[in-house]
Amino acid sequence: MHVSIETSAGGAAWELELRRLASTEDDAARGMFFAGALEVVGVLGGEGAMARCKGVAGLWDVNPLHMYPISRFLRLVSTAARLLAPQLDDGFEGVLRRMGTQSTLDFLSSMFGKDLMQTAGGSPRKLLQSLGDSYRTAVSYGERYPLWTGEKSVRFIMRRDFMPAAYHEGVLMGVLEAVGAQGVKVYGRQVALLDSEYEVSWK
Repeated sequence: MHVSIETSAGGAAWELELRRLASTEDDAARGMFFAGALEVVGVLGGEGAMARCKGVAGLWDVNPLHMYPISRFLRLVSTAARLLAPQLDDGFEGVLRRMGTQSTLDFLSSMFGKDLMQTAGGSPRKLLQSLGDSYRTAVSYGERYPLWTGEKSVRFIMRRDFMPAAYHEGVLMGVLEAVGAQGVKVYGRQVALLDSEYEVSWK
């Protein structure tokens, strides 16, 4: 996978801060995304890193179904990515991708994700067609929809979404592999601070 915008860890962290500043009190995400990110932190960084990230977010106990301000999630993710980036070959963005994939797995195990998988019925195309609606059950902000470019290819659009392209590369890769898609490729690019697009294909 590849994101067209290249940034250093410091630049990427600053971009996350800009996203946080652009959020409002009404912009929230379910705790399952926090739990997924913290699971990655625990695996790569251990209990100390996890405690630090929880402290930065101001969340010591996370309810997977509760809605929490996205500003807290951005603080958690930024801190985690800076701490863990040296451990991965793809650095800061690699941490974001792993968090995106793990959060997807947590979402798919929830009642919302199970509804999505049932609707998809094993079809990657049906899954992507329904993904925007599923997002609305998990976050309070943004718009997401597919623009089909072929039978097994799509440009997936995200508008006013607070997570960087690398994170959503992990999300899209994880959800397509979960439905059984083979040879999945996801290329994301930021077109504005809160807007991104993804070229997605599978075999």
